[in-house]
Amino acid sequence: MLTAKQNMQECIRGGNPDRFVNQYEAIQILLHPFLLTNPQPGKGDPDVVNNWGVTMSFPSHVPGAFPIHTEDAIVVKDIEHWSDYVKAPSLKFTDEQWAQAKAMYDAVDGTQAYKAAFVAPGIFEQTHYLCEMSRALEYFLTDPDEMHDMIKLIKDWELELAEGICKHLKPDAILHHDDWGSEISTFLRPEMFAEFFLEPYKEIYKYYHDHGVELIIHHNDAYSATLVPYMIEMGIDVWQGCMESNNIPELIKKYGDKITFMGGLDNKAVDFTGWTQNDARKVVRRLCEACGSKHYIPCITQGGPGSLYEGTYQALIDEIDDYSEEVFGINKKDIKRPPVQLMF
Repeated sequence: MLTAKQNMQECIRGGNPDRFVNQYEAIQILLHPFLLTNPQPGKGDPDVVNNWGVTMSFPSHVPGAFPIHTEDAIVVKDIEHWSDYVKAPSLKFTDEQWAQAKAMYDAVDGTQAYKAAFVAPGIFEQTHYLCEMSRALEYFLTDPDEMHDMIKLIKDWELELAEGICKHLKPDAILHHDDWGSEISTFLRPEMFAEFFLEPYKEIYKYYHDHGVELIIHHNDAYSATLVPYMIEMGIDVWQGCMESNNIPELIKKYGDKITFMGGLDNKAVDFTGWTQNDARKVVRRLCEACGSKHYIPCITQGGPGSLYEGTYQALIDEIDDYSEEVFGINKKDIKRPPVQLMF
């Protein structure tokens, strides 16, 4: 039987996976010194101000932290003078700090799973973290030059981060977060999205690929079917978070030889008060039957292993294994995977 990593490689290449890739089983998500030193609240903790000056909150009833945008907390008070407010955090770390992170990577068996450096938030998210969502969207229309300049600063900062990650940690995958839409639409029309974000992302993801990173896994739990050609041009290998509203079977037919879709198991379909094992079974079978095992990875759509409600993520694991046993004739007891490391 293939290792989890080998099976994911076969899925991505359109080869011969011997079972469905099971969510994040082949991806060990790892940190780097910036994430280890950037203040972030734990679930239910008091709000904190991070190193970009953004106030972050993590209520107990949501799957992740998000920015607070009361008037006093918004970082960019005046878009025409954004550079007076936005200061990129230092990425100068000691050898000891890099060694602390490197120990996490060395502890992962790279034959069993990808060693994936975690980068969040992405460029688009950073703009609205700093400006507030509705204002950021307005500024793309009213102040495009200023937004281009702000994006360049964020892009250059990410490239410096990428240099450190590749030099010191040498991951073979990147899990990069940046949400680009709601469940039903993108936040920007495709042409505008490309105008601001295509070239910066091409530069960042090319750097990673050129420096030993095999897979760019981009998390975006949203409708973004209209952005897939740009994702491919950027160099994204796996779109994680692809919601069912994107018509994933159609995307696989159209683009499967260029990009893999990881998601479809929308949280709203299974991760709610009163969920049952049957809810997990229905969504797993619906998506796996429709999408197949090549260029598709059934996965909860949120951006890391785990779920809002206890037991949901494991229920999905169990149902994917059961379906693999039926389709491929394997014994699910023979499946070997690294221990689940829940993020949420």
